[in-house]
Amino acid sequence: MRETETRVVQALRAGYNALLHAALARRRITVACAFGFLSVTLFFGTRLGNEFLPKLEEGNMWIRANLPPTISLQAGKPAVDRMRTVIHGFPEVATVVSEQGRPDDGTDPDSPAIAEFFVPLKPFDEWTTGRNKEQLIQAMQQRLADEFLGVEFNFSQYIEDNIEEAISGVKGENSVKLFGSDLGTIDAKLREIEAQLRTVPGVQDLAVYDTLGAHNVVIDIDRARSARYGLAVGDVNAVVQTAIGGITASDVYEGERHFPLVVRLMPKYRDSIEAIREIVVAAQGPQAASAGAQGPMAYVRLSDLASIRLVSGASYIYRENNRRYIPLKFSVRERDLGGTVGEAQQKVDQNVVLPTGYQVEWSGEFGQLQEAQRRLLIIVPASLLLILMLLYSLFNSIRHSLLAVSGIPFAACGGIIALYIAGLNFSISAAVGMISLFGVSVMDGILLLSYINQLRDNGYSRDAAVRTAGDARMRQIMMTALSACIGLVPAAISTGIGSQVQQPLATVIVGGMLLEPLFSLVLIPVLASRLLPADETSETPQAEAGPADGLAPEEP
Repeated sequence: MRETETRVVQALRAGYNALLHAALARRRITVACAFGFLSVTLFFGTRLGNEFLPKLEEGNMWIRANLPPTISLQAGKPAVDRMRTVIHGFPEVATVVSEQGRPDDGTDPDSPAIAEFFVPLKPFDEWTTGRNKEQLIQAMQQRLADEFLGVEFNFSQYIEDNIEEAISGVKGENSVKLFGSDLGTIDAKLREIEAQLRTVPGVQDLAVYDTLGAHNVVIDIDRARSARYGLAVGDVNAVVQTAIGGITASDVYEGERHFPLVVRLMPKYRDSIEAIREIVVAAQGPQAASAGAQGPMAYVRLSDLASIRLVSGASYIYRENNRRYIPLKFSVRERDLGGTVGEAQQKVDQNVVLPTGYQVEWSGEFGQLQEAQRRLLIIVPASLLLILMLLYSLFNSIRHSLLAVSGIPFAACGGIIALYIAGLNFSISAAVGMISLFGVSVMDGILLLSYINQLRDNGYSRDAAVRTAGDARMRQIMMTALSACIGLVPAAISTGIGSQVQQPLATVIVGGMLLEPLFSLVLIPVLASRLLPADETSETPQAEAGPADGLAPEEP
C-alpha cells in the first residue's frame, strides 16, 4: 500500500515538473492561455442566473387564498372547508390545517377575506405519482383555480412565508409597491403593471391586493340647512355617532370584570340607507320655530340636514413612511429571480407611464437581493484590500503581494464553472463561498513565494528558486486543496431537506479547490520568473545542482 502511494505521488510530481518546465519555457503562451481561460469563464458567468438565497425545501406548503374583500366569516366558511378538502385530496399531502381571518391571539390581524392553509407533505420517497414539488404546485393551483373562480391563491412555505412577510410587509414572495396620493389612480396604474408582468416568463401567483370595493356610507352634512334649525355640524355628528356607532352610557361590573354599556339604535333603524335617512335630530330654539317647528322642540330627519349615499371606498389602506401605496404580489418559479425581475422592470419602464409624484418600489426577496449586492460591492473590495495590506506587512513588497493574490481570479473561475455545471444560480450563499476561496488561494501564494524567497536568500538564482519551490510545495498545496474539496463534496451533492442553502457554497468551494491549485502551482511560478527582480550575479553551481541545506523538497 505504501509503495502504491509512493508511486502515485512520484507520478504526480513528475507530471507536474514536466508541466512547470513547459510553462516556464513558454511564459507568454502560458499567460495568454490563462487570460483566455478567464475570458471564457466570465462568459459562462454572465449566463448564470442570480437570486438572494436558494429555495429552502421545508417539506410543506403554505397556501393563502384571497377571497372577495367584503365577504363575512360565515359566508366564507363553506368555501374554505371545500378548499381544505380539495387540497387534502392530493396523495402527496399528509394533512391540512386551515385558518380564516385573524387567529384568536390577534397576532395576525387579517380580514375574513384571507384564508391560509398549512399543508405538511409526506416524505418525498413516499410519493407515488411521479411528480416533483413544482409539478404538485402546478396541479394544485390549476385544480383550485378551476373550482374557485375569482379566488387568488399564493403558494409558499411556512418559514419562508413568515420571513418574506417580515422583510416586505406584504403577504407574498416579492411585491411591487406603487406609492401615491390617490388610491384610485394607484389601483389603475397597478393594473397596467400587472398586465405587463403577466407577459414575463417565470412570474407566478400574480395578484393586486384589492383595497377598494368596500361599501361606505357617506354622510355629508349641509351647514346651511342645519343652521336653519339652529344646529351645528357637531350636533348632527354626535347624533349620527350615537345612533349608528353607539356611545358608552354606563359601566357594568361583575365581580372584578368590567364591561362598558353601549347604547345605540336597534338594528332595524340603522341597517339600510333608507333607515339611516329617517333618523331624527332634535332641534330647539327660535331657529327651529322659524323653520316651522311646533313647540319648544323640533325633530328633523337626517335626510333634511345631510346628503346620505352609499359609495365604494377603501377596505384597507397600506402605508409606509407616511405614504399610501397598494402592493402587487408575485412569485418566481422555474427561473432565476434577478433575470425575471430585470425583464419585468424593463417592460414596466417602457410601457407604463406614471403620473408625477407616483413611485414604484420592487421589494421582497428581490429587494433583499439588491441590498445584498450593494453590500458585496463594498465587502469584496474591502476584503481584497485588507488581504493586500496583510501581505505587504509580510513581504514588504507590492510586487510579492500582487503575486500572492494572482491565484484568486482562477479560484473564482473554478467556482463559476462548478455552478454552471451544477445548474445553480449565483446567490449570497455562493458569494460567501467565493470569499472563502480568497483565503485558501492567498495561502497557496504565500507558501510558494515564502519558499522562493528563502531559496534565493540561500544562494539560488530566481529561475532555480522558482522551479525548486514549485516542486517542494506541490504536495502541501494539493493536500490543502483536496482536503477542503473532499470534505464539502457531500454537501455539494446533497438533495435532502435543508440542503439547498448550503449547496451553492459547497459547490463553489469544491470547484475552486479543484482548479485553483493547478493555476497557483503553474501561473505563480511563471509570473514570479518574470516579475521578481533578476539576480545581480550569475547562478552558482550549488544553486543549479540542488537545494540548499535545510530547504530540500520533501521526499515522498
